[in-house]
Amino acid sequence: MNLLQIPTPADSAQAIYNTLQTSPMEDAVTMNAFDLALKGGWIMIVLLILLLMTIYVLIERTLVINKASKEDNSFMNRIKDYIHDEKIDAAIALCRKTDTPSARMVEKGISRLGRPTTDVMSAIENQGNIEISKLEKGIPVLATAASGAPMIGFLGTVTGMVRAFMSMAGAGANVDVNILSTGIYEALVTTVGGLIVGIIALFAYNYLTTRIKGIVNRLEMRIMEFMDILNEPAI
Repeated sequence: MNLLQIPTPADSAQAIYNTLQTSPMEDAVTMNAFDLALKGGWIMIVLLILLLMTIYVLIERTLVINKASKEDNSFMNRIKDYIHDEKIDAAIALCRKTDTPSARMVEKGISRLGRPTTDVMSAIENQGNIEISKLEKGIPVLATAASGAPMIGFLGTVTGMVRAFMSMAGAGANVDVNILSTGIYEALVTTVGGLIVGIIALFAYNYLTTRIKGIVNRLEMRIMEFMDILNEPAI
């Protein structure tokens, strides 16, 4: 019997394959997203709060903007008829019944009838600024989340890397590369989370601001239309 056995290339390949199969990297690959997020520590809680706030503002502002965007196409024509017929009370009642930003601006202008045109225009613009500020409520939260979430995620990565290298230094000569690699990928989780929250908040911010700009343009058109009604002679 030959007691000395020289491993063949096939045996070496099988041994390497078995080592890879039992490697800790398999646990990292098969880890689900929730378990991986837990590795981020308390930073992930902050990012989760920012994500929830972003989703809330997006849904709530979308509903408000959709309501403000709905207008009666015959509204200004009816206002024109009421003003030319000197039915001021009926025009104000119509504005209050319509309950839109443009209707409230027109109502403010009607309440200043009889005064100089500059006073009427100033009253309408002031009401318009109030309406715009109402529409922009909560938008700064999205801007903060879009810029702050990636920075918070990066902060988590830096602190995680510090902990990983401290563990490496504490191990001394018994440094295990698996310990270091695990600490690094756990630290990078916060960067991924911060980028995800930041991207969602940025898209939400751009979407809502674009919708608001569209409403502002429409309000400006209504102001000019109302001023034309005041300046044109009654038929």
